[in-house]
Amino acid sequence: MAYTNKRPGGKKRPPGIKKDNSYAAREDARREKNEAQSRSFAVKEPAELLAFLLEHLNGMGRNSIKSVLAHGQVRVDGTVVTLYNHPLQPGQTVVIGKERAKPKTKLTGLRILHEDADVIVIRKEAGLLSMSASREESNTVYRQLMGHIRQTDQQGRLYALQLLEKDASGVMLLARSEAAKEALIEQWNTGMAKQAYTVLVEGKVRTESDTITSWLRETKTLKMYASQKEGDGLRAVLHYKRLQANGQASLLEVTTETNRKNQIRAQFEDIGHPIVGDKKYGSALRILGRLGLHVHELSFVHPTTGKTETFGADTPKAFLALFNEETQA
Repeated sequence: MAYTNKRPGGKKRPPGIKKDNSYAAREDARREKNEAQSRSFAVKEPAELLAFLLEHLNGMGRNSIKSVLAHGQVRVDGTVVTLYNHPLQPGQTVVIGKERAKPKTKLTGLRILHEDADVIVIRKEAGLLSMSASREESNTVYRQLMGHIRQTDQQGRLYALQLLEKDASGVMLLARSEAAKEALIEQWNTGMAKQAYTVLVEGKVRTESDTITSWLRETKTLKMYASQKEGDGLRAVLHYKRLQANGQASLLEVTTETNRKNQIRAQFEDIGHPIVGDKKYGSALRILGRLGLHVHELSFVHPTTGKTETFGADTPKAFLALFNEETQA
């Protein structure tokens, strides 16, 4: 329910309840307004969509109805349908709205790897925010995908499960339903859902492979610090394997046993090898123009099918370019 203290007859917002200005709340308010101006019809017997509309929309000719269809103003059980011969079945609901469907927009800075009714898996490029509370910031993963979903499902929802830093890249998983979100969060918490990272750190890491165990705590400046003192914060464990190295940097494959905030960034700073480009966590190198952190593999158990799904994203070429012959010479 939307509250107003201005519109005559509007329901006043109770004291202590702040107005929700989030993107999702504004989209819901817009949708509710459009639905109030829509006409709804129940399907009682099998029919093709055009014939059904001709029967129920008195005063509208065949060409006018085809125009309404072409502009995405007809939804069947919440899904936009443009085909005039779309088959209807008893029990379905046909809604004709006044608002035309928005033109399909091109996604920028991300690519959809997989999409179904429960999840969306994408590859995010460096430079794109995952999510923002600012109303002015529209070019985020969340808002672009919400626009993508709402073009075909006006009641669609989206839940971010893991947020990549703006200057990081790689595979991201988002849920499309409350049930899928809860199931996947449980997988993150138990370690059933896994991520593998390609990480570029400063300096030559001497050990070919190792495990880092430390305890993380957050300061008032929202920075995570790693401590070797047992019990001094949340326990964090990661494993790494050195892929390539020179005097300037090391390319590592990293997996984590725990899912802590900024865990990889804090733990590599603590051992003297901060992630390249990560000024907040001690990096002095500016050779990438981005953060040297990339999710190259993501696996999880699909909340509906029960099958293990794995998705990958190739290592950025800029990471590898640091180890060509000229760099190592």
